[in-house]
Amino acid sequence: MAPPYHKILIITAPSGAGKTSIARFLMKQFPQLAFSISAATRPARINETNGKDYYFMSLEEFKQRIQRNEFIEWEMVYEGRYYGTLKSELERIWKENRIPVLDIDVKGAIHVQQEYPINTLSIFVEPPSVESLKGRLKGRGSETDDSLTTRVNKASYELTFKDHFNKSILNEHFEQACTKAKELVERFINNNG
Repeated sequence: MAPPYHKILIITAPSGAGKTSIARFLMKQFPQLAFSISAATRPARINETNGKDYYFMSLEEFKQRIQRNEFIEWEMVYEGRYYGTLKSELERIWKENRIPVLDIDVKGAIHVQQEYPINTLSIFVEPPSVESLKGRLKGRGSETDDSLTTRVNKASYELTFKDHFNKSILNEHFEQACTKAKELVERFINNNG
C-alpha cells in the first residue's frame, strides 16, 4: 500500500473516447503530474516509443511479471493483448514527488481505485455516443473491421461502469471536457487531505 500522502490520478474511458488527449492536456497544465507508462504486449504503432508511450514486452515476459506480482493491475484487454501498470512505475513517479497519471482501461481503473481508495481521483471520459466513438476509432485507420467491432462492443459494455468513478466528463466538445477536467484536477492537487 502507498503512504496516505501519495496521490493517483486515473483517467479512464472506452477506447477512442479521448482519455489520452485529456491526460496529455492535463500534464501540460500541471507540472506536478507525470504520465504513468503502461506495459503492453501489442506491437508499437508508428510514432510510438518503448519506455515513453508504453513498455512493450513479449507475452512471455508479461506473464513472468504477473507471476512475480509486479503489476498493480493488468488485464487481457483484447484476445492475446495484455496491458498493465507496473508497481515500479508508480514508485518512480512518487520518488520524483509527483502524481502519477494512469491512462488505463475501465476494468484496470476499477481495480486501482479499489487498491488505493484514499487520495485517488478517478475520471471517466464519456463519448457523446457509441456511434461517435465508432467514427473516432475508424478515423484512426489502425482498426480492421473485426477489431473495430470488438472495440465498439467492449465500449458499449464499459459505458455501463461510468458511475463507478469519482467523476464523469462528457467529451462531446474537447475544449469543454478539458476545462472540466482541469477544474477537477486542480481541486484534487490542492486538497491536502
